[in-house]
Amino acid sequence: MFTGIIEEVGVVKNVTKGTSSFSMLITADVVASDLKLGDSVNTNGACLTVTALNLNSFTVDIMPETMRKTNLGILKPGSEVNLERALMLSSRLGGHLVSGHIDGTGVIRQIKKEDNAVWITMKAGHDILRYMIPKGSVSLDGISLTVVHVDEVSFDVSLIPHTMAVTTLRNKKPGDTLNIECDMVAKYIERFTGIPGSESRIDKEFLDKHGF
Repeated sequence: MFTGIIEEVGVVKNVTKGTSSFSMLITADVVASDLKLGDSVNTNGACLTVTALNLNSFTVDIMPETMRKTNLGILKPGSEVNLERALMLSSRLGGHLVSGHIDGTGVIRQIKKEDNAVWITMKAGHDILRYMIPKGSVSLDGISLTVVHVDEVSFDVSLIPHTMAVTTLRNKKPGDTLNIECDMVAKYIERFTGIPGSESRIDKEFLDKHGF
């Protein structure tokens, strides 16, 4: 489990490709400092497992399903990646609950400045947009952000200068693809309320009957 507060921007040092998977060596001074084999690292939003360690680098494996759901397949030596170590129960939850399980990708439609803020408009499919609500949470390439506006084809987020400075978003441009993880609470609510015939289905009739 993660928070979406990026600790460090790492750099891909090497990529070893398989048929439909690959392993990736990432250099990172802060994140690699106390990792152990088997630890989870949020890498551009995807929860990956550390399979090898050096002093200031670590290796992760990317399986075919992760390749299909994320933008990790376009990474190459020299690419920057957002990194976050797993949340400790004693830590403050500064962002929102992020599982590192990517729902899909979206494409940057527009980037514009407004005083000290930067607005990013993301084009995404209905399977992503159905979970977006104004003032709700979303993770873009592992970064915890607040949804400002939603329409039929896109959603907007607004970033402060600090977020732009310490994440890979500083180098992004329209047309680039980002990993998207929707708010897990929204997905659970949909599951609990949207199964016709289920005994545990919660709908308006159920809520009225039980005084809600």
